[in-house]
Amino acid sequence: MEAVMIRYGEIFLKSETVKRRYISIMTKNIGLALESEGLTHRIETYRGRIMIYGDEPHRIATAAAKTFGVVSTSVCTVTTADIEGLAATAVEHAERHLEPGMSFAVRARRSGVEGFSSQELAAAVGSAVLDRIPEARVDLTAPDYEIFVEAREYGGLVYDEKIPGPGGLPYGTQGEVMALLSEGIDSPVASWLMMRRGCLMVHVNMHGGRFGGADAKKNVLQNHARLSLWIPGHALDLLVVEMEPFFAAITALKEPRYRCVLCKRFMLRVASILAKERDAAALVSGDNLGQVASQTLANMAVIAPAATVPVLRPLIGLDKEEVVDRARAIGTFEAQPGKIGCTVAPRYPSTAAPAETILKLEEEIGAEGLAERAVGTVRRYRAKNGVVEKVG
Repeated sequence: MEAVMIRYGEIFLKSETVKRRYISIMTKNIGLALESEGLTHRIETYRGRIMIYGDEPHRIATAAAKTFGVVSTSVCTVTTADIEGLAATAVEHAERHLEPGMSFAVRARRSGVEGFSSQELAAAVGSAVLDRIPEARVDLTAPDYEIFVEAREYGGLVYDEKIPGPGGLPYGTQGEVMALLSEGIDSPVASWLMMRRGCLMVHVNMHGGRFGGADAKKNVLQNHARLSLWIPGHALDLLVVEMEPFFAAITALKEPRYRCVLCKRFMLRVASILAKERDAAALVSGDNLGQVASQTLANMAVIAPAATVPVLRPLIGLDKEEVVDRARAIGTFEAQPGKIGCTVAPRYPSTAAPAETILKLEEEIGAEGLAERAVGTVRRYRAKNGVVEKVG
């Protein structure tokens, strides 16, 4: 019989009460992921491991491996929790993968089973493999092939493959946050990183209208849909705010170099109002220190006070290449995004806008009133399992 083993990491370090709650939420999320794939299953939880039984273990392992909180999954052969049963099953695995001349290692664990140690189990299994494949050799440091054997109170487990998961904390173990989601590369990665830390996510997009690129809306909805694939079975909301009146106001100003700072402050002002309406605990921004003019330390210090809820910036210390690599890994990178440029951005933006000047300009354009007006334009979309629908 085959079963799927789920491993988790830092959850194990929590107190027993917190650990039980986190595991309960994670198993629920795994169940939603499997149901979304139409996979029948039975989940059993043990100390340090979650086991899933079903008719399609390989598909189960792949689907479960995308669940936040999961470090890795493996399809295991279930056998008796004694040396003889584990050794015989390990030899069967080795015969399928270990060729003469290849090196191998046995990684053994024991929990809740008496009569032998982990070292004795590893030695016995290794000897059995060498008896069957004498041309193989043992290399515990850098083997060509690894066999994992575990003797546990609920049975023996043998496997030789691990599917890596995202790790982090189970989705829904932290409070709700609202992420500023754009058509670009950075903000989807910032959202994903906070989802990975257990935050319930809501997206808000500031739509530029005639001042934005022709492909901006399509790309935003695409980012939103792709991120929803990481939380299968959960609804992911997107609030789209019309920014055109605000952009018209700042393009009418005599001094263009402060537009980006004014824009960033306006976005935080509007998003703060929306966050308070939903009782969201914080905002999430894709800011990356020094990447563009509005993200210099001087300008960020001027922009930050516009928010009336905490702002989380998970990308703040990353290099651009790191962000791009993560975007590729999570499936949000778009090599040919089309026309997504902002026509409001000045040619020579200020890298250190004076706070007093910005406040005077906001008063001149009536930023507070424009923000209240913008909140009233919200259009709502909902994504689930990669499909986006307009809901209001």
